[in-house]
Amino acid sequence: MKTIQGQIVDIQHKRIFSGEITVDSGKIQSITEKEHDVKHYILPGFVDAHIHIESSMLVPSEFAKIAVKHGTVSTVSDPHEIANVLGVAGVEFMIKNGKKTPFKFNFGAPSCVPATTFESAGAVIDSDDIKTLMANPDIKYLAEMMNYPGVLFDDEEVLKKIAWAKHYNKPVDGHAPGLRGDDVTKYINAGISTDHECFTYDEALEKLQKGMKILIREGSAAKNFEALIDLLPEHYQNMMFCSDDKHPDDLLLNHINALCARAVAKDIDVFKVLQAACVNPVKHYNLEVGLLQKDDVADFIIVEDLKDFKTLQTYINGELVFHNGTSLIKHVDFENLNNFDTEIKTVDDFKVESTAKQIRVIEALEGQLVTNQLIEEATTQNGNLVSNTVTDVLKMTVVNRYKNDEPALAFIKNFGLKEGAIASSVGHDSHNIIAVGVSDEAICKAVNLIIENKGGICAVSDTYQKIVSLPVAGIMSDKNAETIGHAYAELDTFAKQLGTTLNAPYMTLSFMALLVIPSIKLSDKGLFDGGKFEFVELGIN
Repeated sequence: MKTIQGQIVDIQHKRIFSGEITVDSGKIQSITEKEHDVKHYILPGFVDAHIHIESSMLVPSEFAKIAVKHGTVSTVSDPHEIANVLGVAGVEFMIKNGKKTPFKFNFGAPSCVPATTFESAGAVIDSDDIKTLMANPDIKYLAEMMNYPGVLFDDEEVLKKIAWAKHYNKPVDGHAPGLRGDDVTKYINAGISTDHECFTYDEALEKLQKGMKILIREGSAAKNFEALIDLLPEHYQNMMFCSDDKHPDDLLLNHINALCARAVAKDIDVFKVLQAACVNPVKHYNLEVGLLQKDDVADFIIVEDLKDFKTLQTYINGELVFHNGTSLIKHVDFENLNNFDTEIKTVDDFKVESTAKQIRVIEALEGQLVTNQLIEEATTQNGNLVSNTVTDVLKMTVVNRYKNDEPALAFIKNFGLKEGAIASSVGHDSHNIIAVGVSDEAICKAVNLIIENKGGICAVSDTYQKIVSLPVAGIMSDKNAETIGHAYAELDTFAKQLGTTLNAPYMTLSFMALLVIPSIKLSDKGLFDGGKFEFVELGIN
C-alpha cells in the first residue's frame, strides 16, 4: 500500500483540493481531502485518442518508454500501417509486443487493408478477418473507415466490416476529410462515430452537431489545432486530442501534454481541456484506464503545474513507470517481421518518355495531408521528362516493394531540393517506396539504398548518403527512441542541407501516396485523382 499527496484534480466535479490517494494492489483504495504542503498536481493520465504507433518508427514497447515521460498512460492505436505490410500477423505483433509493458495500448481492427484497389499493399484484411479480430477482446474498435466512398455507395464489404463492429458493440472510427452535407449525414448514420480529419471550424462544427466526436490532431505533418481549438469550450464533452502520426524526434519532445498547455494558454478552462485529454477517450472506447476515482485502476500522473503540464511521475496500474526524468519501463526483446521483395533498379527505370508540353504536378502543402493539382510546363531532356530545380518541379516515384514491377512516376512541387534525393519505405498506406529527387540518377540511388536495407528512410547527394534502417516491416526500427530520434534528426538536417524547405520532409513525403486524401497523389500504379477517385494522365497535350 502506498499513499501519494498532492493537489488532486477532480475533473468530474470541476474542483481541485489538497488531499491524498491510497493505492493498493493496483487500484485506488481511497481519495481523501487532507491539508499538506505538497504543491504539485495529481490528475488522470493523458490518452492519445488516435495514433499509428508505427509512425513513431518505434515498436510499441519502445514507444511506451517515451510516452510515459509526457504523462501519457494509454493510446487508441490503429495498427493500419503494419497491417498493410503484414496483414493480421502485423496486428498480432503489435498487440503481443505492447502487452510486454504496463502501458495501455488499445488496438483497433484496421478497416481498410488495402486502403484502396488503386495501389499494391502487402496484405488484405477482409470482412471475415474483421469478424475474427472483433471477437478478440484485445481489439477495442474498428479503426478509421477511410473508404468513405465505400460507405456512401453502400459497398457490401465495407458495410459488413461496420456490421461486425456493431455486432460486438465496439465503436467505429471515421476518416472523412472535407465531407459535408448529406454525404456526411449518411456516413455518420452508417455508425461511424469520430473524425480526426477536419480541415475547418465549420466542417468540425457540422460533424459535432450531427453527433460525431471530433479529434483535434497535432502530428508531425498534419495539424488542425488552431483551426478547431475554439470549438472546445462549448463542445468539450465531444472532443479529444490525438497525434495520428508523430515522428520519433517529436515524440521525445512532447505528446498530448503539449496540446493541453497550448489550450490552457488560450484561456480555455483547464477542466474542459482535461476532459478532452483524459476522460473522453476512456468513455468513448470503453478503455480499461482509471480516471482518478475511488476503486479505479491506479492510472494517474503528477505534474508540476496546470500550465505547462511538466510530468514528474507517471503511474500505471499503481506501478511507478516514470520518475525524476527517467522512464522505468524496461526494454523487451522481439522478433523482426518484414515483407520486402523487389529487385535493385536501374536509372532507365526512372525515365519518362513524353512529348507533353504541360504536366499535372502534385503540390505538397506544409502541415497538410491534402495536396493541390497544378498544371506546369514540362521540362525534357532527350525526350525524357526531368526535374527542374529552378521551378521546383521535381520528379517523384513510387516503387512497389512487394514484387518486382515498373516504378510509377510523376512530378511534385514544394520539396525544394537543389541536389540529390530523399526516399522512404514509410509510404501511407501501402508502404511502398517513395522518392523525390533532382535527377533520375539521384532517385535511383536513393531507391536502391532503401531496397538494399529492406526498409528505411534516406537521403543521398553526389558524394554522401545516409539511411535510417527500419527492419521491422520496413516501417519501424528495432532501436530505442533516443537512438532512432537522434538518427532521424540528423537525416532531417541532411535533407534540409540538400535544399528542402519543408518542416517535416519525410512525414510529408510519406503521405504523397495516400490516395484517400485529395486532391492528387501517386500510387505504385500511377497518378491518382482523389476527388474523382480515378487515375489521370501525367502529360497534357
